Amino acid sequence: MIVSLLYKVTRRLLSVPSVLLRGGAAKDAELLVLRHENAVLRRQLTGPVRYEPADWFWFATLSGLVNRCRWREVFPVTPGTLLAWHRKLIARKWDYSAWRRTGRPPTRATVKTLVLRLARENPRWGHRRIQGELARLGHRIAHSTVWRILRDAGIDPAPRRCGPTWRQFLTAQAQGVIAADFLHLDTVLGRRLYALAFLEHGTRRLHITGVTGHPTQAWTTQQARNLAADLGHRTESLRFLLRDRDGKYSQTFDTVFQADDLHVIKSAPQAPRMNAHCERVIGTIRRELLDHILIMGEAHARQVLKTYEDHYNRHRPHQARDQLPPEARQHPAAVHDLNTHRPLRTRILGGLVNEYRHAA
Repeated sequence: MIVSLLYKVTRRLLSVPSVLLRGGAAKDAELLVLRHENAVLRRQLTGPVRYEPADWFWFATLSGLVNRCRWREVFPVTPGTLLAWHRKLIARKWDYSAWRRTGRPPTRATVKTLVLRLARENPRWGHRRIQGELARLGHRIAHSTVWRILRDAGIDPAPRRCGPTWRQFLTAQAQGVIAADFLHLDTVLGRRLYALAFLEHGTRRLHITGVTGHPTQAWTTQQARNLAADLGHRTESLRFLLRDRDGKYSQTFDTVFQADDLHVIKSAPQAPRMNAHCERVIGTIRRELLDHILIMGEAHARQVLKTYEDHYNRHRPHQARDQLPPEARQHPAAVHDLNTHRPLRTRILGGLVNEYRHAA
């Protein structure tokens, strides 16, 4: 009875301000309800409450709007805990330790790759020479950094590195190298024939000087004389003759080229890769010609190889020369209207090889 009377009195007292200030009274009532609910929940908890960083942020932010004297009544934690959360949030805001790095900034991977590339392509360059080239390219790094990159990659300082490889030598001297090698072919009756091929490295121009069933040293020397006569003044730009150690070559063969100031270089025994350009052109001749035609005899072989040599030098594109034939210096003008420039086909060796040109 007393509780019921007390409840009615309290309800009437609280309803008086709600008539005067309806909005503010409703908010205060809601706050009282939430505060009382918070007190009930606290009484029911058996262990400590664990708050997340988001809760820290929320309580610390709202603490600035509440009088500090009422913190103990309003917030579910002590004022000391609230102040500690606030200090942690401020400290985290101004913490740049995760962004700081001790020592010099690391060298970019692209610069390291460029340093190793320069060292690989220029075996006589030291770390200071490489640093100068990098500076010219806009990469300003210390020479000690270049030295450390080379050391970590196991590259010795110049000039103690090994000399140029065989491929590097041939590439550097391509304009002055002509190579010689034999290719064999079998007739329809099984007779073995031999042809002597020369290849100019710089222009990829092919020379097949002759075909025979008995390649003697005298015959080989005569083919060298024929080639020297065909080259004429072009021998002035050649410096090296590359050949293997086949017994069909003789000292007289070498003398023919030495008379034109060519230095004869012999490849190592059983090392066809040292004469890779000739090996490749011989493979091309087999794939595009000899594997698809029956050779009747020496005269037929000579005529077939001569025709293919003419096609190889005048028309066939080469990757090493930007898809230009050996005897061409530039590409023809671009064609945009294919209706007025229809390509015409020219059959070589009965259609075994085709050449295409625009109609005039």
